[in-house]
Amino acid sequence: MLWDSHMHCCYSGDSEAAPEDMAAAAAARGLPGICFTDHLDLDYPDDPDYFSLDIAPRAVHLTQLADAWQGRLEIRCGIELGLQPQLRDAYHALLLEHDFDFVIGSSHVVHGFDPYYPAYFEQKTEAEAYREYFSSILENIRSCDDFDVYGHLDYVVRYGPNKNKYYSYARYKDIMDAILTELIARGKGIELNTGGFKAGLGQPNPCCEVVRRYRQLGGEIITLGADAHAPAWVGYEFRQAADILREAGFTHYTVFRERKPEFLPLG
Repeated sequence: MLWDSHMHCCYSGDSEAAPEDMAAAAAARGLPGICFTDHLDLDYPDDPDYFSLDIAPRAVHLTQLADAWQGRLEIRCGIELGLQPQLRDAYHALLLEHDFDFVIGSSHVVHGFDPYYPAYFEQKTEAEAYREYFSSILENIRSCDDFDVYGHLDYVVRYGPNKNKYYSYARYKDIMDAILTELIARGKGIELNTGGFKAGLGQPNPCCEVVRRYRQLGGEIITLGADAHAPAWVGYEFRQAADILREAGFTHYTVFRERKPEFLPLG
């Protein structure tokens, strides 16, 4: 089985799961290791404290949990940063002050709106909304590069009016290739996030075509994560995820320890 390197527990504003329960679920599914990546989204619209993160007590809690599971399940401590260009200095200072094994950079807020909510899609076509989202990713990469992989690159598609009915890599090839090329040039990876299956897309985030294109362009760093916010979703659809990686040309996937990539065989 494979590591799940993207999950949330009660330290994230949108989860009530006990870390102990997430770890137990991972062990029950035969996962060799997990990494908690709770949200920190500064400047989150309407409720700035919703995705705040109490870093110090969380670190103590997760260290104790890792000790309790030693020899049975490896547990690492990461973070998911909600990137916006104006947050570069704040995140840089935070990462100098605190140690993490793994940092996911993600786009949750685009020009003051979270695509999770319908207001983001108002007064624009679905294609315009998707393109604005992808353009914001490129802005973020160029202004905030204190991360290891970019999370769920086409997250916006989960919440679009038609989801992925009219969405494809080919339709956004220009901007998606620019994103992937920029990430590779900066030594950053992407993740295969199986939350897209949970959202009913029949695909991960990003979609299989984007994963394949990343590999074609020379990308090597790719992590796996279910984006679980509850124990039931830990390791979700990982067998299918492994098949997608193999079909894209990968023989390995990546986990991080102390911000350094480790390449593990897909098996």
